[in-house]
Amino acid sequence: MMSFKYRLVPIPAMTLSLAACVAETDIGEPLGVEVSALVTDNALIPNALIPNALIPNALIPNALIPNALIPNALDPASLGAIRDPGQLGEVSRQFLRYAVGCALGATQVFSFSWTDAGGVVHGEVYPGVLGIAPSWATQPLNDVTKQRLVSGCIASRANYFGVNVVISLRSPQNPLRRLVPEAEVAAYPVIEGAFWGNLFTASPSIRACYHAAGVATARAALRECAVGHLDAAGGVVPCGPIALAGACDVPCPNIDRSGRYYTGCSDPSGSGNVMQEVITTALP
Repeated sequence: MMSFKYRLVPIPAMTLSLAACVAETDIGEPLGVEVSALVTDNALIPNALIPNALIPNALIPNALIPNALIPNALDPASLGAIRDPGQLGEVSRQFLRYAVGCALGATQVFSFSWTDAGGVVHGEVYPGVLGIAPSWATQPLNDVTKQRLVSGCIASRANYFGVNVVISLRSPQNPLRRLVPEAEVAAYPVIEGAFWGNLFTASPSIRACYHAAGVATARAALRECAVGHLDAAGGVVPCGPIALAGACDVPCPNIDRSGRYYTGCSDPSGSGNVMQEVITTALP
């Protein structure tokens, strides 16, 4: 299993980001292997996406959607970003790994190689997991509904500390709606909050809100991207570009009758519309 070491570093010129964690990965099993072994007929998924990888400075999410999500279909800039041997390449690959896990299904993979500064070739294999937009493997991601669901999924897997916590992902939209069995709801009863927006537009935006009754559980589990991290001075620090919307009562006022997920949240654009492509997260 892949292990992670983290340190706090500032990332200059990072679009919509703050200083956050950057991963140093030891050689080992890719995170996706653990994910595919865990997620078969449910929506439980590990998460450890560093906030700075949500909108990588080198890999532009908006540049990915005009093409199929396969290496030989990527534009030269995107392919160069994921093959970059430096820090920009590391965050670009992490974003891509989580995007693949959210979008593609369990039978789909994204594989490529890159060469580090020492001339060592690294093979990467990112398996699909949740299957929110499996058609992206063969065609552009033009469906705005799918863009939003994949965006919310990626953002929901961000972790301020870069630690791996298993969460339950839920949504009023399929496939997540049908992936959550009763046993999972019972085992993960604490609603953490909601994530929604679109990372794949020319002006990406993503928001999060917290379920007030779940704040203590979330902080104890080192899950702070819905509620915000408390710094030494008591200030609230967001996870990179995730805009904090406060308690979910206002932007996402309704939870479905079963108590599984928020049914909709206010559009981040300020249009007054309700966005139904919302990802709700839950904890044990």
